[in-house]
Amino acid sequence: MSDTSKPTILAADDSAVYRKLIEESLNAEQCRLVFAQNGRQAIDLFAQHKPSLLLTDWTMPDVTGVELCETIRREFREQYSYIILLTGHTEKEEVVEGLSAGADDYLTKPFHPGELQARVRVGLRIADLHQQLLEKNRQLEEMALTDALTGLPNRRAVDSWVEHQVSAAARHEFPFWVVMADLDHFKKINDTYGHEMGDTVLKSFAEIVRSNTRQSNMCGRLGGEEFIIIITHVQERENVVIPIERIRKQLEGAAFVCARREFRSTASFGIAGSSGKAPFCFEQMLASADKALYEAKCRGRNCIVFAEE
Repeated sequence: MSDTSKPTILAADDSAVYRKLIEESLNAEQCRLVFAQNGRQAIDLFAQHKPSLLLTDWTMPDVTGVELCETIRREFREQYSYIILLTGHTEKEEVVEGLSAGADDYLTKPFHPGELQARVRVGLRIADLHQQLLEKNRQLEEMALTDALTGLPNRRAVDSWVEHQVSAAARHEFPFWVVMADLDHFKKINDTYGHEMGDTVLKSFAEIVRSNTRQSNMCGRLGGEEFIIIITHVQERENVVIPIERIRKQLEGAAFVCARREFRSTASFGIAGSSGKAPFCFEQMLASADKALYEAKCRGRNCIVFAEE
Protein backbone atom coordinates (compact mmCIF):
# COMPACT_ATOMS: atom_id res chain seq x y z
CA MET A 1 0.00 0.00 0.00
CA SER A 2 1.52 3.35 -1.02
CA ASP A 3 1.87 6.17 1.52
CA THR A 4 -0.76 8.23 -0.30
CA SER A 5 -3.35 5.45 0.01
CA LYS A 6 -2.60 4.76 3.68
CA PRO A 7 -4.72 6.48 6.34
CA THR A 8 -2.85 9.21 8.19
CA ILE A 9 -2.55 9.21 11.98
CA LEU A 10 -1.46 12.39 13.74
CA ALA A 11 0.06 11.84 17.20
CA ALA A 12 0.50 14.85 19.48
CA ASP A 13 2.60 14.44 22.62
CA ASP A 14 5.26 16.67 24.20
CA SER A 15 7.07 13.58 25.52
CA ALA A 16 9.72 12.17 23.17
CA VAL A 17 9.47 8.88 25.06
CA TYR A 18 5.73 8.48 24.36
CA ARG A 19 6.13 9.58 20.75
CA LYS A 20 8.66 6.77 20.36
CA LEU A 21 6.33 4.28 22.08
CA ILE A 22 3.49 5.25 19.74
CA GLU A 23 5.78 4.86 16.74
CA GLU A 24 6.97 1.42 17.88
CA SER A 25 3.40 0.32 18.68
CA LEU A 26 1.97 1.35 15.33
CA ASN A 27 4.87 0.74 12.95
CA ALA A 28 3.32 -2.54 11.81
CA GLU A 29 -0.06 -0.92 11.08
CA GLN A 30 -1.02 0.07 7.55
CA CYS A 31 -0.91 3.80 8.26
CA ARG A 32 1.22 6.92 7.86
CA LEU A 33 2.36 8.48 11.14
CA VAL A 34 2.83 12.22 11.62
CA PHE A 35 4.06 13.59 14.95
CA ALA A 36 3.47 16.90 16.71
CA GLN A 37 5.48 17.95 19.75
CA ASN A 38 2.81 20.28 21.12
CA GLY A 39 -0.82 21.29 20.65
CA ARG A 40 -0.22 24.30 18.39
CA GLN A 41 1.92 22.25 16.05
CA ALA A 42 -0.80 19.59 16.07
CA ILE A 43 -3.39 22.13 14.86
CA ASP A 44 -1.11 23.17 11.98
CA LEU A 45 -0.36 19.57 11.03
CA PHE A 46 -4.04 18.65 11.27
CA ALA A 47 -4.89 21.38 8.75
CA GLN A 48 -2.09 20.21 6.47
CA HIS A 49 -2.60 16.43 6.55
CA LYS A 50 -6.33 16.05 7.43
CA PRO A 51 -5.64 12.81 9.34
CA SER A 52 -8.13 9.98 9.69
CA LEU A 53 -7.22 9.63 13.35
CA LEU A 54 -5.73 11.91 16.00
CA LEU A 55 -3.90 10.57 19.06
CA THR A 56 -3.36 13.34 21.59
CA ASP A 57 -1.88 13.55 25.03
CA TRP A 58 -4.13 15.22 27.60
CA THR A 59 -1.39 17.26 29.34
CA MET A 60 0.66 19.47 27.04
CA PRO A 61 2.21 22.82 28.01
CA ASP A 62 0.63 25.11 25.40
CA VAL A 63 -2.67 23.59 24.27
CA THR A 64 -4.09 20.72 26.30
CA GLY A 65 -5.54 17.63 24.69
CA VAL A 66 -9.04 18.72 25.72
CA GLU A 67 -8.50 22.17 24.18
CA LEU A 68 -7.11 20.52 21.05
CA CYS A 69 -10.25 18.36 20.75
CA GLU A 70 -12.48 21.43 21.09
CA THR A 71 -10.46 23.35 18.48
CA ILE A 72 -10.52 20.47 15.99
CA ARG A 73 -14.29 19.95 16.32
CA ARG A 74 -14.96 23.72 16.09
CA GLU A 75 -12.61 24.75 13.28
CA PHE A 76 -12.57 21.63 11.08
CA ARG A 77 -16.25 20.79 10.81
CA GLU A 78 -15.84 19.52 7.23
CA GLN A 79 -13.11 17.07 8.23
CA TYR A 80 -14.06 14.20 10.52
CA SER A 81 -11.23 12.50 12.38
CA TYR A 82 -11.49 9.92 15.10
CA ILE A 83 -9.83 11.30 18.26
CA ILE A 84 -8.25 9.21 21.01
CA LEU A 85 -7.10 10.97 24.20
CA LEU A 86 -4.02 9.52 25.91
CA THR A 87 -4.28 10.39 29.58
CA GLY A 88 -3.02 9.61 33.01
CA HIS A 89 -6.37 10.67 34.45
CA THR A 90 -8.57 7.85 35.64
CA GLU A 91 -11.30 9.80 37.42
CA LYS A 92 -14.63 9.40 35.63
CA GLU A 93 -15.37 13.14 35.75
CA GLU A 94 -12.19 13.94 33.83
CA VAL A 95 -12.83 11.17 31.31
CA VAL A 96 -16.32 12.58 30.72
CA GLU A 97 -14.76 16.04 30.25
CA GLY A 98 -12.48 14.71 27.51
CA LEU A 99 -15.26 12.88 25.71
CA SER A 100 -17.52 15.93 25.98
CA ALA A 101 -14.80 18.06 24.38
CA GLY A 102 -14.98 15.97 21.23
CA ALA A 103 -12.82 12.92 21.85
CA ASP A 104 -14.20 9.60 20.64
CA ASP A 105 -12.18 7.37 22.93
CA TYR A 106 -9.49 7.50 25.60
CA LEU A 107 -6.58 5.33 26.68
CA THR A 108 -4.79 5.62 30.01
CA LYS A 109 -1.04 5.90 30.29
CA PRO A 110 1.03 3.85 30.44
CA PHE A 111 -0.80 2.03 27.64
CA HIS A 112 -0.40 -1.52 26.39
CA PRO A 113 0.80 -1.56 22.72
CA GLY A 114 -1.76 -4.19 21.77
CA GLU A 115 -4.61 -2.19 23.23
CA LEU A 116 -3.45 0.95 21.40
CA GLN A 117 -3.30 -1.00 18.14
CA ALA A 118 -6.81 -2.41 18.69
CA ARG A 119 -8.34 0.99 19.51
CA VAL A 120 -6.59 2.59 16.53
CA ARG A 121 -7.99 -0.08 14.20
CA VAL A 122 -11.50 0.58 15.54
CA GLY A 123 -11.00 4.32 15.08
CA LEU A 124 -9.75 3.94 11.52
CA ARG A 125 -12.71 1.71 10.64
CA ILE A 126 -15.14 4.30 12.02
CA ALA A 127 -13.34 7.14 10.23
CA ASP A 128 -13.47 5.17 6.98
CA LEU A 129 -17.20 4.46 7.41
CA HIS A 130 -17.78 8.15 8.11
CA GLN A 131 -15.90 9.07 4.92
CA GLN A 132 -17.96 6.57 2.92
CA LEU A 133 -21.14 8.09 4.37
CA LEU A 134 -20.02 11.59 3.40
CA GLU A 135 -19.29 10.40 -0.13
CA LYS A 136 -22.70 8.72 -0.40
CA ASN A 137 -24.40 11.89 0.84
CA ARG A 138 -22.42 13.91 -1.71
CA GLN A 139 -23.55 11.55 -4.46
CA LEU A 140 -27.17 11.74 -3.29
CA GLU A 141 -27.04 15.54 -3.23
CA GLU A 142 -25.54 15.56 -6.72
CA MET A 143 -28.28 13.21 -7.93
CA ALA A 144 -30.92 15.48 -6.38
CA LEU A 145 -29.56 18.38 -8.44
CA THR A 146 -29.02 16.46 -11.69
CA ASP A 147 -31.43 15.48 -14.44
CA ALA A 148 -31.20 11.68 -14.59
CA LEU A 149 -31.52 11.39 -18.37
CA THR A 150 -29.22 14.14 -19.65
CA GLY A 151 -26.86 14.71 -16.73
CA LEU A 152 -27.58 18.44 -16.88
CA PRO A 153 -28.56 20.42 -13.78
CA ASN A 154 -32.29 20.12 -13.07
CA ARG A 155 -34.78 22.85 -12.11
CA ARG A 156 -33.81 22.68 -8.45
CA ALA A 157 -30.13 23.19 -9.30
CA VAL A 158 -30.96 26.08 -11.63
CA ASP A 159 -33.08 27.77 -8.96
CA SER A 160 -30.30 27.38 -6.40
CA TRP A 161 -27.73 28.89 -8.79
CA VAL A 162 -30.06 31.73 -9.75
CA GLU A 163 -30.71 32.63 -6.13
CA HIS A 164 -27.07 33.62 -5.71
CA GLN A 165 -26.49 35.07 -9.15
CA VAL A 166 -29.49 37.42 -9.21
CA SER A 167 -28.34 39.12 -6.03
CA ALA A 168 -24.79 39.29 -7.43
CA ALA A 169 -26.08 40.85 -10.66
CA ALA A 170 -27.99 43.48 -8.70
CA ARG A 171 -24.99 44.18 -6.48
CA HIS A 172 -22.36 44.38 -9.21
CA GLU A 173 -24.66 45.56 -12.02
CA PHE A 174 -23.73 42.99 -14.66
CA PRO A 175 -26.01 41.84 -17.53
CA PHE A 176 -28.16 38.75 -17.07
CA TRP A 177 -29.80 36.82 -19.93
CA VAL A 178 -32.26 33.95 -19.78
CA VAL A 179 -32.61 31.67 -22.80
CA MET A 180 -35.49 29.20 -23.05
CA ALA A 181 -35.05 26.37 -25.57
CA ASP A 182 -37.58 23.82 -26.74
CA LEU A 183 -37.15 20.97 -29.22
CA ASP A 184 -39.47 21.34 -32.22
CA HIS A 185 -42.12 18.68 -32.95
CA PHE A 186 -40.65 16.45 -30.25
CA LYS A 187 -43.88 14.51 -29.79
CA LYS A 188 -43.70 13.53 -33.44
CA ILE A 189 -40.20 12.13 -32.89
CA ASN A 190 -41.44 10.01 -29.99
CA ASP A 191 -44.50 8.84 -31.94
CA THR A 192 -42.55 8.04 -35.10
CA TYR A 193 -39.28 6.63 -33.79
CA GLY A 194 -40.10 5.64 -30.21
CA HIS A 195 -39.28 7.09 -26.81
CA GLU A 196 -35.83 5.53 -26.71
CA MET A 197 -34.91 7.49 -29.83
CA GLY A 198 -36.54 10.55 -28.31
CA ASP A 199 -34.24 10.14 -25.30
CA THR A 200 -31.26 9.94 -27.65
CA VAL A 201 -32.23 13.29 -29.18
CA LEU A 202 -32.66 14.86 -25.74
CA LYS A 203 -29.25 13.62 -24.62
CA SER A 204 -27.61 14.82 -27.83
CA PHE A 205 -29.14 18.26 -27.49
CA ALA A 206 -28.11 18.41 -23.83
CA GLU A 207 -24.51 17.67 -24.80
CA ILE A 208 -24.57 20.40 -27.44
CA VAL A 209 -25.94 22.87 -24.87
CA ARG A 210 -23.38 21.82 -22.27
CA SER A 211 -20.43 22.12 -24.64
CA ASN A 212 -21.48 25.64 -25.63
CA THR A 213 -22.06 26.95 -22.11
CA ARG A 214 -19.22 28.56 -20.20
CA GLN A 215 -18.47 27.26 -16.71
CA SER A 216 -19.36 30.65 -15.24
CA ASN A 217 -22.86 30.38 -16.76
CA MET A 218 -25.65 27.86 -16.25
CA CYS A 219 -27.61 25.45 -18.38
CA GLY A 220 -30.18 22.86 -17.38
CA ARG A 221 -33.17 20.77 -18.33
CA LEU A 222 -36.43 22.07 -16.91
CA GLY A 223 -38.42 19.01 -17.95
CA GLY A 224 -39.69 17.27 -21.06
CA GLU A 225 -38.04 18.85 -24.10
CA GLU A 226 -37.55 22.22 -22.41
CA PHE A 227 -34.10 23.56 -21.52
CA ILE A 228 -32.69 26.74 -20.04
CA ILE A 229 -29.42 28.60 -20.60
CA ILE A 230 -28.39 31.57 -18.47
CA ILE A 231 -25.68 33.92 -19.71
CA THR A 232 -24.08 36.64 -17.58
CA HIS A 233 -21.54 39.44 -18.10
CA VAL A 234 -22.42 39.84 -21.81
CA GLN A 235 -23.59 43.32 -22.70
CA GLU A 236 -24.67 43.22 -26.35
CA ARG A 237 -27.47 41.15 -27.89
CA GLU A 238 -25.20 40.22 -30.76
CA ASN A 239 -22.78 38.51 -28.38
CA VAL A 240 -25.60 36.65 -26.62
CA VAL A 241 -26.81 35.29 -29.94
CA ILE A 242 -23.41 33.83 -30.89
CA PRO A 243 -23.45 30.73 -28.60
CA ILE A 244 -27.22 30.22 -29.02
CA GLU A 245 -26.95 30.30 -32.80
CA ARG A 246 -24.08 27.83 -32.55
CA ILE A 247 -26.30 25.51 -30.50
CA ARG A 248 -29.17 25.90 -32.98
CA LYS A 249 -26.96 25.09 -35.97
CA GLN A 250 -25.24 22.12 -34.33
CA LEU A 251 -28.58 20.49 -33.54
CA GLU A 252 -29.92 21.28 -37.00
CA GLY A 253 -26.87 19.62 -38.53
CA ALA A 254 -26.99 16.50 -36.38
CA ALA A 255 -28.26 13.35 -38.10
CA PHE A 256 -30.14 10.67 -36.15
CA VAL A 257 -30.67 7.16 -37.49
CA CYS A 258 -33.41 4.74 -36.46
CA ALA A 259 -34.10 1.49 -38.34
CA ARG A 260 -31.99 2.78 -41.24
CA ARG A 261 -34.14 5.90 -41.44
CA GLU A 262 -32.30 9.18 -40.99
CA PHE A 263 -34.03 12.18 -39.44
CA ARG A 264 -33.09 15.54 -38.00
CA SER A 265 -34.30 17.70 -35.16
CA THR A 266 -34.39 21.44 -34.50
CA ALA A 267 -35.04 23.73 -31.56
CA SER A 268 -36.57 27.15 -30.96
CA PHE A 269 -35.19 29.75 -28.58
CA GLY A 270 -36.64 32.69 -26.64
CA ILE A 271 -34.36 35.21 -24.92
CA ALA A 272 -35.02 37.85 -22.26
CA GLY A 273 -32.37 39.91 -20.54
CA SER A 274 -31.41 42.69 -18.18
CA SER A 275 -28.62 45.19 -18.65
CA GLY A 276 -27.88 45.03 -14.94
CA LYS A 277 -28.49 48.74 -14.52
CA ALA A 278 -31.87 48.21 -12.86
CA PRO A 279 -33.31 45.58 -10.49
CA PHE A 280 -35.08 42.65 -12.13
CA CYS A 281 -37.18 39.67 -11.16
CA PHE A 282 -35.94 36.31 -12.43
CA GLU A 283 -39.43 34.80 -12.60
CA GLN A 284 -40.63 37.69 -14.74
CA MET A 285 -37.58 37.35 -16.97
CA LEU A 286 -38.27 33.64 -17.28
CA ALA A 287 -41.86 34.37 -18.26
CA SER A 288 -40.65 36.88 -20.88
CA ALA A 289 -38.20 34.35 -22.33
CA ASP A 290 -41.00 31.77 -22.44
CA LYS A 291 -43.22 34.23 -24.29
CA ALA A 292 -40.42 34.91 -26.78
CA LEU A 293 -40.03 31.14 -27.22
CA TYR A 294 -43.73 30.90 -28.07
CA GLU A 295 -43.21 33.65 -30.64
CA ALA A 296 -40.33 31.67 -32.14
CA LYS A 297 -42.67 28.69 -32.53
CA CYS A 298 -45.24 30.93 -34.24
CA ARG A 299 -42.61 32.22 -36.67
CA GLY A 300 -41.95 28.73 -37.97
CA ARG A 301 -39.62 27.23 -35.31
CA ASN A 302 -35.86 26.65 -35.54
CA CYS A 303 -35.14 30.31 -34.82
CA ILE A 304 -34.19 32.76 -32.06
CA VAL A 305 -36.49 35.51 -30.79
CA PHE A 306 -35.78 38.20 -28.20
CA ALA A 307 -38.49 39.31 -25.79
CA GLU A 308 -39.85 42.80 -26.27
CA GLU A 309 -38.31 45.29 -23.89
